[in-house]
Amino acid sequence: MKLFTGLILCSLVLGAHSLLSFLGEAFEGTKDMWRAYRDMKEAGYIGADKYFHARGNYDAAQRGPGGAWAAKVISNARENIQGITDPLLKGMTRDQVREDSKADQFANEWGRSGKDPNHFRPPGLPDKY
Repeated sequence: MKLFTGLILCSLVLGAHSLLSFLGEAFEGTKDMWRAYRDMKEAGYIGADKYFHARGNYDAAQRGPGGAWAAKVISNARENIQGITDPLLKGMTRDQVREDSKADQFANEWGRSGKDPNHFRPPGLPDKY
């Protein structure tokens, strides 16, 4: 009986540790996504958005499963929000929004899968980024 109780207790402790680890990775991944977004806005470089999408997702996913999860949730939420705001604020058609979202999601997946975000780096983007 003591062995069974000990096994249950160890399982609970390991499960709590795994959950805390996942949440820590998600938090750090969220910060990575924010950093890429902030850098994209700071750079203001036309044609660099796919690079920053890939870089944010790549950095977040390198944190582990929690970071990859956070990157996916944030990326999907951002694309859904842009699907509403871009036609209103940028005057984009639904087809343009759909194509841009598809390209953004490709860059997001590229980064999350561990592929080099520099694949999307436009010529002339300052080395700072």
